[in-house]
Amino acid sequence: GGSSEEEFSCGEIEVHEVDPRAEDRELKDQLLRKYSGYFSSLKQEFLKKKKKGKLPKEARQKLLEWWNVHYKWPYPSETDKVSLAESTGLDQKQINNWFINQRKRHWKPSEDMQFVVMDSLNPHGASFYMDGADC
Repeated sequence: GGSSEEEFSCGEIEVHEVDPRAEDRELKDQLLRKYSGYFSSLKQEFLKKKKKGKLPKEARQKLLEWWNVHYKWPYPSETDKVSLAESTGLDQKQINNWFINQRKRHWKPSEDMQFVVMDSLNPHGASFYMDGADC
């Protein structure tokens, strides 16, 4: 009888060694080729989110000027927000957040204004304020 390869190699099976680092690099390269656009946009988002802190001084001054002129009712219209965004270089989300924070920290509506707000929330209008009246 003839001898098989196993007998010839003394029972050892030849194994091709694979470098796991080479496989990792290849996988990484494939993923980068496929998702590089997505990764770069994610990176931009993270860089934006990291960028926290004070708004530029000139932008704050313009927002405060608007605030001081409209102190009684500091709720800019959509047109005002667009105008403020253009003049300050901020985006609308920054404008909105600045006004929300400014109102929370520095604005107390007058008594008259509080009634106007309550009236808008109460569908029955003035009857809400009448003591002992039948509604």
